[in-house]
Amino acid sequence: MHESEAERLIARAYEAWAAEDWLAAAGLLEQVLAHFPDAPQSEVWWYDAALAHKFLRNWAKAYELGREAAARAPRGEGDPAHWNLGIAATIQRDWATARGAWAGFGIELPDGEGEINGRFGPACVRLDTGGEREVVWVDRLCPTRGRVMNVPVTAGRRFGEIVVHDGEPKGERVVDGMTFPVFDELLLFEASELPTLEVMVDAGAAADLEALVRLFVDHGYGAEPASAVEVMCACCSEGTHQQDRTVHAGAQPVALAAPEEEARRLLEQWAGQTAAGRSWKGLTVA
Repeated sequence: MHESEAERLIARAYEAWAAEDWLAAAGLLEQVLAHFPDAPQSEVWWYDAALAHKFLRNWAKAYELGREAAARAPRGEGDPAHWNLGIAATIQRDWATARGAWAGFGIELPDGEGEINGRFGPACVRLDTGGEREVVWVDRLCPTRGRVMNVPVTAGRRFGEIVVHDGEPKGERVVDGMTFPVFDELLLFEASELPTLEVMVDAGAAADLEALVRLFVDHGYGAEPASAVEVMCACCSEGTHQQDRTVHAGAQPVALAAPEEEARRLLEQWAGQTAAGRSWKGLTVA
């Protein structure tokens, strides 16, 4: 391939890029890279080709091309080639490459080898289930994985599942003066075995409902009162939103994440802790 032909292909690749035709853009860039893998601009071409496959959710190709992009990127300077490789390697479960990518970006990891299960703090993730979206809180295990800590209201999603999320925040949640990023989900990484249940509870005071939530959380389970769920439009969801997690007294549905018998035991324990003001009925599988 002559350089003039390469220039024409590159021009076509970025025309396709502008049109968001990621498959065509990646294919054209790969044609050029097959002949000019180390040209002066190749670092950019490798990165963009890998990124196009990330947009396509073709994780095997994003991983393959991302390794080339990261190999040509500076280390320890926050270069996004390392971040995208970290995502792709995590999805491919290549933990050695993922660890190298996060270190290349400049992130300090817990010591050890294999799967990364650290404490990277809370964040929010916008779950996407067949076009149905829901923002949940997660406990981040690594720069791109988080364990869901809410009981999702979206059918089929579960408390405790582990998701892979993108690296660019799409919105913020502000709680008690602290700001937390909202990331888009990329895929479900590990399912949860805890079923989602529904129960109708009657709480005499908000503190009674908060006690129910704490009881389930203290046992490693989840409880999500209906009064704590807030519905927002897409544009508001992607903006900065002040979030006050409050619950209200009275009768209302509560979503639970626990084995059914354990849920019954904890509900009975909760209801029996006071002489009056707490009751429940109608525990069912959601």
